[in-house]
Amino acid sequence: METLSLRLELMKPTETKKQMYQKMTELNTSFSNWLLRYEELSKATSKVYKLFSQEKLPSAVVNQTIREVKSKKKNQKAKTFRRFWCSFNNQNLAIEKENGLYKLSFPTLEKRIGVPVITEVYQQHWLDKILSGQAKQGAAELYEKKGKWYISLSISFEPERAASSSKVMGIDVGLNYLAVASVGTKTLFFRGNEAAFIRRTFSSRRKKLGKLKLLPVIKKSKNKESQWMKNLNHKMSRQIVHFAAENGVHCIRMEDLTGIRRKAKSKKEAGRNLHSWSHYQLQTFIEYKAKMAGIQVEYVNPHHTSQTCKCGHVDKKNRKRHTFSCIKCQYTLHADANAAINISKAISGLSKKKNKQAA
Repeated sequence: METLSLRLELMKPTETKKQMYQKMTELNTSFSNWLLRYEELSKATSKVYKLFSQEKLPSAVVNQTIREVKSKKKNQKAKTFRRFWCSFNNQNLAIEKENGLYKLSFPTLEKRIGVPVITEVYQQHWLDKILSGQAKQGAAELYEKKGKWYISLSISFEPERAASSSKVMGIDVGLNYLAVASVGTKTLFFRGNEAAFIRRTFSSRRKKLGKLKLLPVIKKSKNKESQWMKNLNHKMSRQIVHFAAENGVHCIRMEDLTGIRRKAKSKKEAGRNLHSWSHYQLQTFIEYKAKMAGIQVEYVNPHHTSQTCKCGHVDKKNRKRHTFSCIKCQYTLHADANAAINISKAISGLSKKKNKQAA
């Protein structure tokens, strides 16, 4: 079974509901810290809540908190919690769909309520799978971030079985080309010029806002740009995994970019380097979508993948911007396509640490 987590934003909760969610969080945090000091925690049941407080807290939350605190104290040696969000299991939180609108129903301090949520297309896909019984609903967590309230919902599922194949696809990420995927003689390119233009527009607007000292508007602009990048990464990852499935790929390989801040820059990007695009997010999206399609994912060491020729010669001079031309054998190819091929072959070896995390 594979698992994934959906972050579902509650649709325009009233101030009264926000205050109630906040009170639930504060009460649950105090209760969880009390449990850490409770001598008979290992035997604790929902009845111990009365020893802590007479204030109301849904029994569903109490039971889930007791289970989680037991686990965290035993496995993580937790000593205190700065914040302990309220959680619900699959019996306490229900998913409903009415006229195309999705609602989550869960107990609160007052009563059980049904709350509409904002959903993206891929999230609707998974909520429908839960409703049809094709995926299993796991634990859910009610939390707040930057003034908005969300439900984080865990889902488990059996990945689709890919056809037996020995094909491996390599993916190179970059600045001028956000991603290049190569399998066999076929290559899929995602140019970065349009993305660069949009990001320059965001950056230019924020500079003007900065001179006017409109900090709240600047923050809103950054959030809007981040959401735009996320949506584009979702779109690219869907196309890449679909391309892999169409070509019978059984394994996708990508570079392990952990701890690497590349220096590659573009004059038009006004100092933005490769690290400023969320390639880690893109790789994460590709990884979990690939697993859904039954495609294995591996990470390779990034050393010399862009400088190595198929003849084995390695030299910085082999690559000039978008063109790879081996100074030894004169083999010529698009530089990023060549890098993607080298990644598919794992010429620099597999990343043991990253592959262990992805397993």
